[in-house]
Amino acid sequence: MAGLRKSKKYDWKDSNLALFGSDLEKNIKKESAKGEPVWENAGTKVGLQIWRIVDFKVTHWPKSKYGQFYDGDSYIILNTYKKDPKSDALSYDVHFWIGRYSSQDEYGTAAYKTVELDTLLDDKPIQHREVMNHESELFKSYFKEIIYLNGGADSGFKIDQPESYKPRLLEFRKVDNKMYVTEKPLKKSSISNGDVYLIDMGLTVIQWNGKDSSPFERIEAQKLQQKLESDRNGKVKSEVLDEQDINNLDESLRSVIPDSGPPDEEAPTRRQPFEKVLNRLSDSSGQLKFTEVSRGSHVKRSQLCSDDVFILETETECFVWTGKGASIEERKKCMQYAHHYVQRSVNPFNPITVVKEGNETDNFNRAFN
Repeated sequence: MAGLRKSKKYDWKDSNLALFGSDLEKNIKKESAKGEPVWENAGTKVGLQIWRIVDFKVTHWPKSKYGQFYDGDSYIILNTYKKDPKSDALSYDVHFWIGRYSSQDEYGTAAYKTVELDTLLDDKPIQHREVMNHESELFKSYFKEIIYLNGGADSGFKIDQPESYKPRLLEFRKVDNKMYVTEKPLKKSSISNGDVYLIDMGLTVIQWNGKDSSPFERIEAQKLQQKLESDRNGKVKSEVLDEQDINNLDESLRSVIPDSGPPDEEAPTRRQPFEKVLNRLSDSSGQLKFTEVSRGSHVKRSQLCSDDVFILETETECFVWTGKGASIEERKKCMQYAHHYVQRSVNPFNPITVVKEGNETDNFNRAFN
């Protein structure tokens, strides 16, 4: 496996997200953000930029690794684009992505720095929270394929020392026209006939094509195999095993892929039956109160009021809508309340998106249809 996983798994229900959107908002000044060297040239031109959290600091993630994420890390992703190609005005979406085993310190730093980047860009970005294996469609649209690797980036393989690699098993699976590459426990039960796998042993890379796998999966695995060969200066010996049946696992692979191995990861949360709900966050009474406005077919766009913040939960996403007249306290606490609300819902890992009145996203507008 690619290094040791952090010992403490992140417990979503333990976090109050106090670092995000509360004391930080408006307290992080733009001049302070300008003093952060890593933000130099952030959002200055159209394109994608990614940073990884390392020891409470934001570090550049190499462009050659865009689309690769370690499950023990947290990342910040900024997409800069033009709504109107004829205009020079830039628009932004900023996401903080949390790996399954990312520590609370890393998660909190990612949230903190996301607010800082938002401040630097004059509060123009639309902010998003993304959870591994439950990313928004917008996030997934940035990458042709998404690769999940075990551990943290520091435990990744170094291309100049292929002899010291520990074998890893990478699964290629096409889901809704998107390719996902996930590191799996190195054991026979991790393999199925319906997918494609790379057995990466450093100096040897074997592509194992299940007999029921798709041509698209095979092609994408071949591309990564070729990339590994290039990264390791052509020292890699490659082999492709076509139309394989797991019940007849080649004898030469049995020493690499045992019948048993590390325990399987817990299965992703299954999406539950759901009806959308609209909630209001308001301090008009003198105290901050969170109340349900409507649910199901009774949710209407006309129920939004510029004086408050509203949290709209749909089956696949949670939206935080901040009215133009919302108080500072409402805006400070909105993401914190949204996080608390979602983690108690039937779909606690759904993406959370903060939208401002007058700058709503298409997904937000469609949610009322």
